[in-house]
Amino acid sequence: MISVKGKWALITGASRGIGYLTAQFMAEQGCNLVLHSRDLAHSEKILEEVKALGVEAYCVQAELANHDEVVAMLDEIESKGTAVDIVCNNAAVQIAYRSDWWQTPVEDFDMSFRINFNAVATICYRLMPPMIERGFGRVINTTSGIKNQPEQAGYSASKAALDKFTTDLATKLDGTGVLINLTDPGWCRTDLGGPQAPNAPESSIPGVAVGAFVDDGKNGRFLNAADFADMSLEDAVKKAATL
Repeated sequence: MISVKGKWALITGASRGIGYLTAQFMAEQGCNLVLHSRDLAHSEKILEEVKALGVEAYCVQAELANHDEVVAMLDEIESKGTAVDIVCNNAAVQIAYRSDWWQTPVEDFDMSFRINFNAVATICYRLMPPMIERGFGRVINTTSGIKNQPEQAGYSASKAALDKFTTDLATKLDGTGVLINLTDPGWCRTDLGGPQAPNAPESSIPGVAVGAFVDDGKNGRFLNAADFADMSLEDAVKKAATL
């Protein structure tokens, strides 16, 4: 298991839900943080909390549906001289539930892909080559177990694209020291998951973050957070190595 103490992680969607919990967890392990949200004001609370744990941190903002804003966010991180070691691509949007799925508007696909896929790909393409040059990096892309729901076609299709992107890219990383894997937090009671979801957001820890700590050279894994619920980080890393 690697130590993340003193390393830098970018967490998208860090102001609430799973991203918020991931930021807290990573800070508890001594990891410095770049905290993304759509508005800097949204991240003030988590920024104060993680700094109180003794790590360095700052906030960045970007509307992930806007490619120019994503690029500007990455430019800002680069301008600060931050060498990002870990990326948790957590932020996502679930547009709508279409009971009449035959009438799903193309806008559902457009917005879902902009946020759930295009932004993630842009972040990976920008931050992963420097990781390879330095010989270390961890990328965790958040997917979904959604299936057989044409009512949410835009969301599910964007996540399927993310899965394919991640597993394809994984084949090119052997021996680089950079690992890219997928995680699924499960259906949790967050703003995205809604109040009727069966799982508490806390159940996703440490599963959503375990990919940052593995050191076995394996790429392209699916790390289902529910499989690591209530485990210690050490035990979670051991289990991830068997997958």
